[in-house]
Amino acid sequence: MSKHPAKEIQDLQFFGEYGGVNPSISDSSTYTFMTAKSMSDTFEGETEGCFLYSRHTSPSNLYLSSALAKMENTEDATVFASGMGAITSTILQICQQGDHIVASRTIYGGTYAFLKNVLPKFGIKTTFVDFTNIEDINKAITANTKILYCESISNPLLEVVDFKLISELSKKHKTKFVVDNTFSPIMLQPANHGADVVIHSLTKFINGSSDAVAGAVCASSEFIENLKDVNTGLAMLLGQTLDSLRAASILKNLRTLPIRMQKHSQNAQYLAEQFEALGYKVSYPGLKSHPQHQLLSNYLSSQTGYGGLMTIDFGTIDKANAVMEMMQHQNLGYLAVSLGFYKTLFSASGTSTSSEISEEEQQEMGLSSGLVRFSIGLDHDIKETFTQMKKAIKLVERDKQSSSV
Repeated sequence: MSKHPAKEIQDLQFFGEYGGVNPSISDSSTYTFMTAKSMSDTFEGETEGCFLYSRHTSPSNLYLSSALAKMENTEDATVFASGMGAITSTILQICQQGDHIVASRTIYGGTYAFLKNVLPKFGIKTTFVDFTNIEDINKAITANTKILYCESISNPLLEVVDFKLISELSKKHKTKFVVDNTFSPIMLQPANHGADVVIHSLTKFINGSSDAVAGAVCASSEFIENLKDVNTGLAMLLGQTLDSLRAASILKNLRTLPIRMQKHSQNAQYLAEQFEALGYKVSYPGLKSHPQHQLLSNYLSSQTGYGGLMTIDFGTIDKANAVMEMMQHQNLGYLAVSLGFYKTLFSASGTSTSSEISEEEQQEMGLSSGLVRFSIGLDHDIKETFTQMKKAIKLVERDKQSSSV
């Protein structure tokens, strides 16, 4: 039985080269071998503990990878220069020409664009379905299906998947169950419930300061070794290498992740409850009105809450834009993409992070043009924040009513 994920992070102990409380940063692109044979053995993947070239891996990247594997309770992990680097490498490592993927219809726009627009060039097809409906997934699987792909909590509709049911389906059809857990680090450990591969955009909550772009894949030792193989590994050959300095920085920020996730969740829970009580169309997994609230409650790995993401549907893009501009003007957050920052970030998903999805498909999945995704910040006085947010929205509504008269 694995430890509590927050405890795993707390217990991390990597000493620096000279006994520093932080591990030393490896500022080298290439590494020295003591013998010619050890170099050739490393190219064959037979030498343990030797470093070859930073595109393959580095000590700093291994420290971060080890920490992430502990957090996700997987055998191993490896890090990338971006979340999309992790996603694309994973998919291309598993699939080849003629293969098929069944993916959630509601996922990050960049992932959707890669699956729909890029993979067909390699002869790989994707079927997008509602991953909250196990029958829809089952019907979409073919003899060539190699991956069932989804997000733990989907972007931007915040739908929650049933890991156990999908895992059973994946095993039945001998596919890989790949889960993007970016929205719910610490909260959920998909590998404990049957996921074969867990992906993260480290850019978001895990780093938490919006100053770095990075990604990670957490999986079995065999899969990670395959990704890093010098001859066939996509992590190696696509060159999506995370810089050692950034890896060291993200590792330091990772240590405060449990505390930050708890505060993000507390603030989002409060705002969601207050705005729902006012009659706004709010989606937040911590609300009892959320369709998968109980399902997520059953899967939570910790007491950090239900996450820092919530949405409010303002009906129209004009009203959504006006609200966001008013909130930014009043210093209640930033009109910006991404998430996990100390300050609240907001964007209208249909015209930003999900803009790669056609308007017709957005309507089919229930993504309104007026839906605003909020990544709730670490505000100390969330009650005052709510008061100011409410005032800002009311100002916009009053102005809209005046202009329509």
